[in-house]
Amino acid sequence: MSANAYQRFTLPQRAEHIVMLASFTILAVTGLPQKFITAGWAQTMIGWMGGIETTRDIHHFAAIVLMLGSVYHLAAVGYRMLVRHVRLTMLPGLRDVNDAIGTFLFNLGLRKQAPQSGRYTYAEKAEYWAFVWGTVVMIITGFMMWNPIATSAIFPGQFIPAAKAAHGGEAILAVLAIIVWHFYHVHLRRFNKSMFTGHMTEHEMIEEHPLELADLKAGLAATPVDPAVAKKRQQIYYPVAGILAAALLFGVYRFVTFEQTAIETIPQRREQVAAFAPLTPTPLPTPRPTPTSAAMAAVWEGNIANVLLDKCGDCHGRIAGLDISTYQSAMKGGNSGPLVVAGDPDNSLIIVKQSKKHPGQLSEEELKVLKEWIAAGAPEN
Repeated sequence: MSANAYQRFTLPQRAEHIVMLASFTILAVTGLPQKFITAGWAQTMIGWMGGIETTRDIHHFAAIVLMLGSVYHLAAVGYRMLVRHVRLTMLPGLRDVNDAIGTFLFNLGLRKQAPQSGRYTYAEKAEYWAFVWGTVVMIITGFMMWNPIATSAIFPGQFIPAAKAAHGGEAILAVLAIIVWHFYHVHLRRFNKSMFTGHMTEHEMIEEHPLELADLKAGLAATPVDPAVAKKRQQIYYPVAGILAAALLFGVYRFVTFEQTAIETIPQRREQVAAFAPLTPTPLPTPRPTPTSAAMAAVWEGNIANVLLDKCGDCHGRIAGLDISTYQSAMKGGNSGPLVVAGDPDNSLIIVKQSKKHPGQLSEEELKVLKEWIAAGAPEN
């Protein structure tokens, strides 16, 4: 590092950033095509990635990496706060609001000078906390979609499509924030290489973080820590952090293995799974066709059976011992005797009952067809 360079990020911090960057990118590349599955480009991308099941597996793996990275980040932040007692420079405050307003006025030409920033600018803080918030939302909604049976056992079923909507909406927001906001501030407005190199030159510090540079030169940026005191803090922090980290890691494990559905127990033919199978226009059951005299074939199957099951099937089988689910049971009749006297409609019990007001009343056309069938000998085929 040259004499006029200042360290900004340590190697572990840069490695953490790369891991998060990779997991976020993979989540976006595999997740957005699933959200816009009806689009041609989405189905093409899914095909490139090996099909919908492979795409989901990759998406799930990247989600696990994101959760593990979040656990590490919590432990690392806790160490810096509780052991090293570093200043909480990432916390937003009233100054950040003033800096945002000042920058807006400067961009409009209403101020001669842009606000000066310390360790982190208001834009960097906004990005960080947006990422934290987005990660929490994605983990909660991701659990609901990954474990729908467990979710519906606790919450109403509407929570699952709501989680899907929130998950997809947050994904779009996050991707747009990276492309529009992060790329502009970090790569276009002024290319900031510090997250990859770990340091910034003095000129870059003057441009980006002049207040932090002033603290560094004055020796006020870092809080000195007595090694003996730090060791005592470590002795307390490591066991507590270890227990909490183990609990969080167990939570990640349960997140992934919480639920096993029947679909996992059948042989998988992933190359034949459709990426998107639209619902039929009418998801209700198709009504049974009602035979007419013109279409009458004088048979039970496909004609009389449809009429009786449609009009009488909801009750009989439970009432009067009559079961009309099959030809044989219908011919047997119920507690009141045979239902049909073949060749004699007028003396058939079903005609007698239907000639009066009866629940499941047949229409005149249906009753006419029924009489024709009985007169023909009540054939089955």
